[in-house]
Amino acid sequence: MSGTTTAAALRRRAAGAGANRWVVLMVLCASLLLVAVDATVLHVAVPAVTEDLKPGGIELLWIVDVYPLVCASLLILFGTLGDRVGRRRILLLGYGLFGVASAMAALADTAQVLIAARALLGVGGAMIMPATLSILRQVFPDRRERALAIGIWSAVAAVGAAVGPLLGGFLLEHFWWGSVFLVNIPLMLVSLPVGRLLLPESKGAADGPWDVVGALMAAAGLFGVVLGVKRLGGGDIGGGTAVPLLVGAALLVLFVRRQRRRKHPLVDLRMFARPAFSTSVGCIVLAMLALVGLELIAAQYLQLVLGLSPLETGLRLLPLTIAAMGAGLAGARMLRRFGPRRMVCAGFCLTAFAVVLLTAMGGTDDPALMLSGFVLLGFGLETTLFGAYESMLSEAPPEQAGGAAAIGETSYQLGAGIGIALLGSVMNAAYTPGLSSVPGVPASASTAAGHSLGEAYEVAGQLGGVAGETLREAARNCFVHGLHVTLLVSAGLLLLGAVMALRLPRTMNCEAVAAPVEVPAPREVAESRVTA
Repeated sequence: MSGTTTAAALRRRAAGAGANRWVVLMVLCASLLLVAVDATVLHVAVPAVTEDLKPGGIELLWIVDVYPLVCASLLILFGTLGDRVGRRRILLLGYGLFGVASAMAALADTAQVLIAARALLGVGGAMIMPATLSILRQVFPDRRERALAIGIWSAVAAVGAAVGPLLGGFLLEHFWWGSVFLVNIPLMLVSLPVGRLLLPESKGAADGPWDVVGALMAAAGLFGVVLGVKRLGGGDIGGGTAVPLLVGAALLVLFVRRQRRRKHPLVDLRMFARPAFSTSVGCIVLAMLALVGLELIAAQYLQLVLGLSPLETGLRLLPLTIAAMGAGLAGARMLRRFGPRRMVCAGFCLTAFAVVLLTAMGGTDDPALMLSGFVLLGFGLETTLFGAYESMLSEAPPEQAGGAAAIGETSYQLGAGIGIALLGSVMNAAYTPGLSSVPGVPASASTAAGHSLGEAYEVAGQLGGVAGETLREAARNCFVHGLHVTLLVSAGLLLLGAVMALRLPRTMNCEAVAAPVEVPAPREVAESRVTA
């Protein structure tokens, strides 16, 4: 390339760098939308999947939970691999795998095939999610701009959470349950060429060899720990639960020791020595633990207890995500005014209040109660997540953005997976004993009904008559009781998060930063390749 051409390209790049950062943000938000929709679109389809595929209790948990389990296990692996080979490259590969796995899930004819497809979706999600945050951290070095970008990013996540149940409900009204997975394919077909054209390639420091052994140890350790928690949630307390828990915990301990010894670690664990970073990670885990489990249980309550259609269920959950969108868009201003400590602490307290308020839900519909409870719940949780994510990314050095993003997304998915297992186990523990002996109902039928509310309705339909109606009413009452117990447990966890948030900084420190990362326009990239 000649000197004149080089100077012209540099001038164009300097003039358009600011605008291009926001274009990159739009592409990253589209990536997040792809993952967020898939994380929630299945919630309203659980009853239809249960009716069609007849999964057992553990299989049903796997269908819902294997996606966050696999995704959480592989985030560190793909996050650090992206630092080596290019984050955009990993992102685009994730798009392709997401599309293939979505088609596989849509056409699944057994619970086992659906579980395998959801696992592949988790692999694709693990490729996509760390790249979005690490590229965002690099492209927006100024904390004020980055706070606004994270607010938009988190609002898009709320949009995905809103669109998922609504889209799933609409599709279930007109098509079979597998159609909820087909929505990923058009998003992938658009994201692949747009991402290839507009996203800049981004790599981290390449000092020393990539620790393949460490990456596999982290993946296997996280998988074992969450698998053990999952089996606990299904009521299994035998060797099948203890073995993966112990093996997973041992592998994570060995992973930590290995990273501390290495000159060039896969993940710089010294970041956890910073109170703001470690506290933010803990807050993300607790917030997601409460959110995902409650959303799943709420969807079952609305459909199976109140008898709402899937589309009506999605509309009832819509206020939660609209409130979350509002909190994300207002997050940057709130953070500047109140600081991370007060913002995250207040978000946890508001969410706990909303959860306690929702314990007034019973066997009859109360739209006003649910509207107020879901609005407070969505606003409080998004306020918490925004403050925690922003503090975590700002605390991490720019050269460690990939590792920090992987840790943040691992905590997000880990909290989601543990939340479903933990709150699901609390729900089962409160639901099942009430059906151990129902007057006028055979013992075998009562035992079968204790597995889940959907199975209780199926058994009641087979019994028919007075016995069937008695079993159906008893199951509904037990489910409502279990919902109340689960909500109270969630409120306690949220208050624990509020106490934890007191370790965050009081104010938002906006120190001087380096010049923004320059994002070349697609034409300039092509020019440089041609003239190189």
